[in-house]
Amino acid sequence: LQLVESGGGLVQPGGSLRLSCAASGFGLDYFAIGWFRQAPGKEREGVSCISSSGGMTIYADSVKGRFTISRDNPKNTVYLQMNSLKPEDTGVYYCAVRADPDGRTWTSLGKDEYDYWGQGTQVTVSS
Repeated sequence: LQLVESGGGLVQPGGSLRLSCAASGFGLDYFAIGWFRQAPGKEREGVSCISSSGGMTIYADSVKGRFTISRDNPKNTVYLQMNSLKPEDTGVYYCAVRADPDGRTWTSLGKDEYDYWGQGTQVTVSS
């Protein structure tokens, strides 16, 4: 099982980035996927989550209205579109998955509730 994040980089305040999380070794169809971030010296925090069905999404208050999570099951990939980026969005962004083959509506921003993690991609918002 492997998750690989990509799409990070350096962007000016107000700019946009789209992060991708590609899975290999398993299909994402029955997994909820979360995006998390960790700034230097801070705890890892939940940013967004999409249910395994794709019908439920949640966002941290700090990113609501600016970030959009989506999934493309045939491509086995989840995306995080980040607009109107702010310096406080800087950090390493991680995707993580948790199996949800039954209800298909589970979502959470709690990092302890996820089973598998990617290695992260750096996002830096600075002028």
